[in-house]
This record gives sequence, structure tokens and C-alpha cells, in this order.
Amino acid sequence: MLKEGDLAPDFTARDANGNEIKLSDFRGKRVVLYFYPKDDTPGCTKEACSFRDAYARFEERGIKVLGVSLDTEESHRQFASKYNLPFTLLSDPDHRIGDAYGTYGKHVFGDKEYWTNARKTFLIDEEGRIKKIFDKVDVERHADEVLEAFER
Repeated sequence: MLKEGDLAPDFTARDANGNEIKLSDFRGKRVVLYFYPKDDTPGCTKEACSFRDAYARFEERGIKVLGVSLDTEESHRQFASKYNLPFTLLSDPDHRIGDAYGTYGKHVFGDKEYWTNARKTFLIDEEGRIKKIFDKVDVERHADEVLEAFER
């Protein structure tokens, strides 16, 4: 189980446009790595739009935002286009990233169980260490919570 202060596990994944992205490419920058269950669902859309609405403030501070779900690159393209999401969405269909960060598993939504990512966010500092982990996420305020945590 990862904890604050640990080195963030490196990974390679494809973004919505099929580009290969490595976490280590962002060494020297601060990164928000947020995991979510599924594109274009109510809670995930609110969370993504919270990051979208605060995106200029992340850019001003040199913070890169990366969203990760099990969805396909095509699903990410449609989701990003529909909601004008300016940040990077990464596809993790084999849940390697989710496994490395401990987010993938069986989760209950309503009266159904799914194997998917938990909604969880990792703040990663310039050295690649985990600065903060959000296990509980307020989807409508999450971007503000993340910005506040980076300021501490």
C-alpha cells in the first residue's frame, strides 16, 4: 500500500490521442494523478469538470493533471470533447497503473459490484514522491482541495 513520502510508481500509458505518456516524463514538475471509475458518468463528470474549471490555476502553478480510468482511448476522446477537458486522460485497460497505485478492485455502486478504479488522487512532487493521497473525494470541490494541498 502506497503512503505519503513514497516514490510514485512509474508507468507508461496511452492518452486519448494514442500518445505514449510516462510519469517519469514529468520529473521536475508537480503532478495530480487522479483515478476515477468511468468516463461520462455523473460523479466522474463532476470531478473532471472541477479540474477543467480550475485548469488555468493548475497551469499557472506548473501542475500537470492526469486522469486515469480503464476506459479506451476513444472513450477518453469522446469524454474530453464533450466536456472540453483540457488535461490528459490516460487509458489503463489492463489496470496495471491501478494495481500499482492500489486503486483497482471490486467496488460497490448502488446495488451492483464492479471491478474498477476507486476514486482516489495522488499529488506527486517534483522529485516523484507522493506528497498527498486523497482517499475521500468531493467530486464538485476536488480541484480546489488539490490546489490547497499543493500550497501547504
